[in-house]
Amino acid sequence: MSIIRLEKLLKTDSGNALDKIIRRAQDMDNLTTILRTIIPNEARSHLLAVNLRENGELVLICSSPSWAARLRFDSEQLIQAVRMTGADVSSCKVRVSSSTKNV
Repeated sequence: MSIIRLEKLLKTDSGNALDKIIRRAQDMDNLTTILRTIIPNEARSHLLAVNLRENGELVLICSSPSWAARLRFDSEQLIQAVRMTGADVSSCKVRVSSSTKNV
């Protein structure tokens, strides 16, 4: 994978690359917001981010192993919720944020 220089991204002729990055970040934020409305109140702050990969894999990032287990238990409900947005979701993985593992 080649490294794209920031100045190249910011040029008007390559705005599409920057637009794509911004749209992707917004999509991830929107999915995170949607799923936070579905999960129980006490779990909301522990869901840190959500990603939907091109292969249809929904990836949830949470704050601790115990919350990861809880979200895994609810994964089928979360998959259905994302499907209702029109996304093609085939599976769900729950990961623990590496920045919070040693806290």
